[in-house]
Amino acid sequence: MKHVGILFGMENTFPGAVVEKINEMNAGVVAEQVDLGITRMAESTKYDVIIDRISQDIPYYRAFLKNAVLGGTTVINNPFWWSADDKFFNYALASRIGVAVPKTVLIPSHHHPPNTTSQSMRNLHFPLDWKTVFEYIGFPAFLKPHSGGGWKHVYKIHNEGDFFHYYHQTSDLVMTLQEGIEFKEYVRCYCIGQEKVRVMQYDPLQPFENRYVRNPKPLDSKLEERTIGDCLKLCRALGYDLNTLEFAVRDGIPYAIDFLNPAPDADYHSVGAENFTWIVNAVAAMAVEKALSNDRPEREYRWSTFLNDQNGAGKKVAKRSVTSAESRRTPPDSSSGKASRK
Repeated sequence: MKHVGILFGMENTFPGAVVEKINEMNAGVVAEQVDLGITRMAESTKYDVIIDRISQDIPYYRAFLKNAVLGGTTVINNPFWWSADDKFFNYALASRIGVAVPKTVLIPSHHHPPNTTSQSMRNLHFPLDWKTVFEYIGFPAFLKPHSGGGWKHVYKIHNEGDFFHYYHQTSDLVMTLQEGIEFKEYVRCYCIGQEKVRVMQYDPLQPFENRYVRNPKPLDSKLEERTIGDCLKLCRALGYDLNTLEFAVRDGIPYAIDFLNPAPDADYHSVGAENFTWIVNAVAAMAVEKALSNDRPEREYRWSTFLNDQNGAGKKVAKRSVTSAESRRTPPDSSSGKASRK
């Protein structure tokens, strides 16, 4: 019997629904809430798959999940990729793989990071050439953290005065300034298993509980097709199996605004009944498929060659893992739509 665990925090509707759905499938897979106590190094868990909904807020859970991967557990989403990512890198990656993104620049923190001084910043120009930044981005624009989520510390900027007013409030956060896309349509998409996409019309200007548009008019078929294609491109490049992606549509072009959401909102009361049913069914099916698969995530890492050593070949394998070009990351594969990682 295979085991799927779900690791979660304050959510009340999605985790239990996924557990119930997997158990109803009778596919040789049992699902439950993750049961976790002390984590011993290099100790395997009983779970073939763990669906992670909370480790972005709980560092102990993130360390536990990495240790679980070492023991052969598949974690949704991959805790190594997610830990390494930030939104600015993802915008840059999107632009390289042909997805439309707003013009974006990285802004250093207004305050020095903890335990640093101006001497620590000697490689950075001061003052920065703000005129060039504003000419490149234009107004309106959005000032937001280079990493993070939940619409925290996001400010709409109409002019230089706005920028400096809000920038001075950002403390030691590294920020981005991004071109504002004046949109007539806006969509949020679930992408599951790098294969299934659900496009949902969304209004970010509404209160949180009203952002998913109920009974919307159908999207233009070409716009929907391009949006789905861009979702798959991004999630395959980023390696995410559970993600939401947001696009602002200007002149018929979907601009990727936000697509680093590996623990996205899936609450029944915010996404609505139809979207909730879709996401529960899609995630349950993906988790069962991964639990029954022989593929294991540790094979993607350089340290994978140290595992499951056969016939006392450890020293030879270890040496090869450091020197062989075969141990490096896989290059882009245009046939699959996947891009190599950083």
